[in-house]
Amino acid sequence: MAENQALRRAPRVEAAALAAGFTTALRRAGLPASLDSAARLAEALRLVPPHSLGPLYWTSRVVLVNSHEQLPVFDSVFTAVFGGFLDPADNRGDNTAPPSIGSEPRSRPSPTDDRPLGADNADRAPQPPALVPGGDSSGLNGPEREAVLMMASADERLHDMSFAELTAEEITRMRTLVRRIALSTPTRLSRRTRASATRTTRLDLRRTVRGAGHTGGDPVRLVYARRRPRARRLVLLCDVSGSMEPYTRVFLSLVQGAVSGAQAEAFVFSTRLTRLTRQLALRDPDQALAQAAAGAEDWAGGTRLAESIRRFIDDHGRRGLARGAVIVLISDGWAQDDPAEVDAQMARLRRLAFRIVWINPRKVAPDYQPLAGGMAAALPYIDAFVSGHSYTALAEVAAAIRADRIPQPANKGTK
Repeated sequence: MAENQALRRAPRVEAAALAAGFTTALRRAGLPASLDSAARLAEALRLVPPHSLGPLYWTSRVVLVNSHEQLPVFDSVFTAVFGGFLDPADNRGDNTAPPSIGSEPRSRPSPTDDRPLGADNADRAPQPPALVPGGDSSGLNGPEREAVLMMASADERLHDMSFAELTAEEITRMRTLVRRIALSTPTRLSRRTRASATRTTRLDLRRTVRGAGHTGGDPVRLVYARRRPRARRLVLLCDVSGSMEPYTRVFLSLVQGAVSGAQAEAFVFSTRLTRLTRQLALRDPDQALAQAAAGAEDWAGGTRLAESIRRFIDDHGRRGLARGAVIVLISDGWAQDDPAEVDAQMARLRRLAFRIVWINPRKVAPDYQPLAGGMAAALPYIDAFVSGHSYTALAEVAAAIRADRIPQPANKGTK
């Protein structure tokens, strides 16, 4: 009865605000907690409402902790924030606030700690350690041992992590995983034909006349033909400006795999457009990325989105590279160009391309809205808008590239 009354007295906490405040505290303590982490934690808290400290601890730990070395800092911050010692809203937005949390050792809450959030924690009594199978039934003898709930390989652990949160070693493993992704495009009917076993509307005159030579010149057997299916061309344009730097190396590994596997065309752009198909076609991934970085002199600079699209259309697209192709743009849309120029160039690209897919890793952030000038101007001309911020999210990217074109309104792309 008392526990139910405490739960009713506990204030209601909005999941997004709680996730933002807690990840801010973790980031100040030195843990790599990004906006993507806050988004995943907010979604998890909606599925597991934090009515008590126990479920809140384990939900936050599963989402935010990536290695065993991060546990001491995480436990200290969790105890400081939710134990009543610190309110993350006190210093939110203050960049000069010292990272005072996480400096002293504190014990994490027990999995059986069901104290309601917001309840009076003055009588915080230490919880008994969890019983370990095969150990002392009292739980008081021997050192405290942590129960392992599940085991996963290192690669599986990386699947849901944002590319911006990966360490240098994890980026190397992620690049190996990403290069294995096979990208395929929809098919189209080419001008080349092949013999058909069934009757069609097209008669293969050459094969019919050739066969008539075996029957005294009489075309006893008519040979029909059908047009051969062919995969549509895949063209990838990757933003390598400073705002995309946390994602660039992984996305370029995806581009390199598409060049070597799907014979895609690859371009990178920042303040200008650079074609890197030949450099990324090398089988050695490190050598390919090294040559790509050397070929793009404006690496990690500003973003000239409209100018880069214009150069692509004028120099390559109108000559056939973009006609009927699947165009993949990888960018966060933060551009220096006038949005009206982005709108005009995207309208030109829309008239040439079969399908346009836009990958924006910022899309996964909580309450994201495409308000940036370049992104807002480009959105009406896009067939698929995906995040692609993690290995799992790249499955949505592959499906968007493989999908057929959705019929568009008659006035779309005619601005």
